[in-house]
Amino acid sequence: MGPHKVRLMMKAERDLAKRRFRRQRNKNYLAKPGIHECVIILDHLKPTYNIGKIFRSADAFGAREIHLVGIDFFDPAPGMGAFKWVPAVFHNDFFSCYTHLVNKGYSPFILEPGKGKPVANTTLPLKSAFIFGHEEYGISFEPDLFPEINRLTIPQYGKSQSLNVSIAASIILYEYVKQHGTIDKNELNS
Repeated sequence: MGPHKVRLMMKAERDLAKRRFRRQRNKNYLAKPGIHECVIILDHLKPTYNIGKIFRSADAFGAREIHLVGIDFFDPAPGMGAFKWVPAVFHNDFFSCYTHLVNKGYSPFILEPGKGKPVANTTLPLKSAFIFGHEEYGISFEPDLFPEINRLTIPQYGKSQSLNVSIAASIILYEYVKQHGTIDKNELNS
């Protein structure tokens, strides 16, 4: 298969993802916040694969909402329908997202392999905001310009010192829920 056909196939898949996004975006307007106070911030992630999977984990762990920075659309298919359950908040730039959440009392965290405090040894505030950057380029801003941002790391013991962003988000959400407990589903219905 030649490069022209590959480009055409990639464009067709992107167009299909955009259609799926538009259909599910309307359902997202009705999404209710999760049972936990934590939020996820996705900073300029690629529109395929990982964002939908992070919505799925956010739904599973009861995250309040997901903030998408510099993301016009994404393919919701890998999320297996979770996009309709977890509220999405869209921002053009990181500063507006950061200001919005800090003004609401959130403590923002970035993950840096080998830097920062190990997440399991850190007491996470009830109102935690976990920031995940682009799969290749990382976060889009200079963290030192935002004094409230704390650094965390997920200890890794192998040669590769990075995790897939959707896996890292799941680990962080698990640790948050482990620290803040769970709510009995019967309590939700009362």
